Amino acid sequence: MISIKSSREIELMRKTCKLASSTLEFIEPYVKPGVSTEELNKLCHEYILDHGAYPSPLNYHGFPKSICTSPNEVICHGIPDKKVIIKDGDILNIDVTTYLNKFHGDTNKTFFVGEVDPSIKKLVEVTYQSLREAIKTVRPGSRLGDIGAAIQEVVEPHGYSIVEDYCGHGIGREFHEEPQVVHVGEKGTGVELKEGMTFTIEPMINLGKKEGRILKDGWTVITKDKKWSAQFEHTILVTKDGSEILTLRKEETP
Repeated sequence: MISIKSSREIELMRKTCKLASSTLEFIEPYVKPGVSTEELNKLCHEYILDHGAYPSPLNYHGFPKSICTSPNEVICHGIPDKKVIIKDGDILNIDVTTYLNKFHGDTNKTFFVGEVDPSIKKLVEVTYQSLREAIKTVRPGSRLGDIGAAIQEVVEPHGYSIVEDYCGHGIGREFHEEPQVVHVGEKGTGVELKEGMTFTIEPMINLGKKEGRILKDGWTVITKDKKWSAQFEHTILVTKDGSEILTLRKEETP
């Protein structure tokens, strides 16, 4: 069942989503060569707790950390580790979900670490562009298939692939709610969007093939061909006239 949020619930969603986005803004200066992903996890954990919230990933189905850190060929769900040291030329996705006033807010960003190869920069930039174009399709009466179609229109001309094994999701009182938001699709198909729906859009775009595999830790997903992957995510509200990016960062335009 898809949850339609009341005006009060939407205000609570705005608060938790604002905290999630501010966590990414807070951590950005620390994303630099020589830092371990465990250090970044600790900083985000303390920041979230200091703001009266709880990091949703921690202990979620046994996930052991407070954020996901996914460098280079890691598609998603990377586990922070003191042995994983980011270096110049890397990219690193940091995925943050906050639980505040009984509501979850979910967002992620792929960061450049030092000087990144232009071909990788392009992958990251196209991934972000695909998210923004997908968001433009969101309004009452549009369909979930419009979101995936918009992502394909941006990504596929560049020869990149779109991960299909993982998708966006409804969010609110539960970390993961209905509907599933897949990142490929056909215009005019799928669930009709209605005012008050909240969900994430989070395309994972690979430089090589779309297939991934899960490592022995049971969480970390890497590309099968070891080529690099990028991702961006926002939590979106369907409004009366269109949409609102609840996790918008200060650096971004609405």
